[in-house]
Amino acid sequence: MSKQAEFAVILKMNPMFADLGADELQRLATLCHTQHLSAGEVLFQKGDAGNALFGVRRGQIRIETGATDGSRLTLNFMGPGDLFGEVAVLDGQERTADATAGEVTELFVLRREDFLSFLEREPKVAIRIIQLLCQRIRWQSERMEESVLQPLPVRLARRLCALADDFGSEVHISQEQLGIFVGAARESVNRQLQAWRKDKILDLQRGRILLHDLTKLSTIARNE
Repeated sequence: MSKQAEFAVILKMNPMFADLGADELQRLATLCHTQHLSAGEVLFQKGDAGNALFGVRRGQIRIETGATDGSRLTLNFMGPGDLFGEVAVLDGQERTADATAGEVTELFVLRREDFLSFLEREPKVAIRIIQLLCQRIRWQSERMEESVLQPLPVRLARRLCALADDFGSEVHISQEQLGIFVGAARESVNRQLQAWRKDKILDLQRGRILLHDLTKLSTIARNE
């Protein structure tokens, strides 16, 4: 399968482009090129021009922002099949967060000028983008509510389940990163993970978490 065909498949799996026909997807996919990043390499920083939409072919991208105390807050993880950069590529304004490769990564890249030209020819894609942005607003609201109202085990289980959806049962993430992601101290995260380890829900290895009982973890995530 060619890279353009792979990108078309990724586009088809994304809600933004799910309603497009095969010909439309192929035309859009032919506009892309690929970019390679080494582990730890910065793709863009907050304040950079929003000049492209990205799709992950392989690897992992961390979307992060900095806090006033110098710490880092991980907003999201992007894995194979995920698209990101929609907001900046549409309005052309500055990036609102940093994007860094968590491991060796290959990206599909769709430049803003090419994308906007396509949208002018395909207005129903623009409608899908509006719907996607509304979903993002809902997701942000849910996460804000979660961070304020839900106890740590629920927040932690939800994040692990979400990561498992993208990366499978072997999640490559440090406990410090996970703590930043759920808004908790590393020590608190470690205590909860150790408790789940004793219950055989998961296992801990250096820099990664092996999820053994996703059914139980999903039940905790639903706060049942």
